[in-house]
Amino acid sequence: MESNEFRRIAVTKELIPKKITRPVVITAELFAPCSRPTDMETRLLGTAGHDSSVLTFGAIALDFLSQSEANEMVEDVLAAGVNHFDVAPTYGDAELKLAPKLGEHRDEIFLGCKTQERTYNGAWGELHRSLERLDTDHIDLYQFHAVTRYDELETIVGEGQGANGDDPGALAAFEDAKQDGLVDHIGLTSHGDPSVIRTAMRRIDGLETVMFPMNYTLSSKDGPEYDYEAVLDLAEERGIGTLGIKAFAKGPWPDDLDVDDRPYDTWYEPYDEKDELVACLRFALSQGLTSITNAGDPALVPAILDAAADYEPLSADEQESLIEAARERDSPVPSP
Repeated sequence: MESNEFRRIAVTKELIPKKITRPVVITAELFAPCSRPTDMETRLLGTAGHDSSVLTFGAIALDFLSQSEANEMVEDVLAAGVNHFDVAPTYGDAELKLAPKLGEHRDEIFLGCKTQERTYNGAWGELHRSLERLDTDHIDLYQFHAVTRYDELETIVGEGQGANGDDPGALAAFEDAKQDGLVDHIGLTSHGDPSVIRTAMRRIDGLETVMFPMNYTLSSKDGPEYDYEAVLDLAEERGIGTLGIKAFAKGPWPDDLDVDDRPYDTWYEPYDEKDELVACLRFALSQGLTSITNAGDPALVPAILDAAADYEPLSADEQESLIEAARERDSPVPSP
């Protein structure tokens, strides 16, 4: 089938606003030069072969900023030593707001993008839309986004049904895009059942990265639905790069808290005190992940950059202390 068919200042608790209004107003001082090191630790992204910074910039944060503020944040993130960016078409205008600085720094940025389309035509079309919105001719890492069910996986690998019957699946579109030089590497993201992720790693030929939740609250829970350590183990066994999400998640937002009253623009209630953010980052990276993404609210990004610049692994005793402290907290990840 032919492809076309189918801050740079230290951020304290007081500097992190407790309510984000739209549009977010980021003051010039937030981006003022500082002495933060620019040699952030990097780790090999599995067989993809890229040396990724231990912090991946979750570019959803740009959606809440004006274009000028978005430009400043991208420059600040790059100056801190971050070289791996992650964006998606479902993140509002984040692709469009990333585009200007992406064009200026394309050789410095390992660009990850994603699609929730599962069929050949759907994935092929959304890939080209993202390329256009990002104003780039290729994406370094293209990922199947938010795969949480076995039937989605079947459609991706060409064993499901499209709108017109049998469908080659999104994987075939990814492979064609790779042949055409539009995509360099193939990955998958999920916040769902760890067993689905492990099955995907076995069934998707050529999968080079996997993105999944990792934090100490999840590690405090018993049961297979929380066993993301098994995902990490299988990924390491197969040479697959590992990207962590929800590292800064405290728990689900309270049911009685209206969306407009949430103090942060995140899917979950985040930790927000500086020492908490440092502990979250150190715990997640101490598990052996290649890289983790920042929390999605732009107000939290500077403190997380500081934490990543100063990263040191936790001892086993320190990790266990965090896990024990989180035993009674609700999981920030929805049940499968």
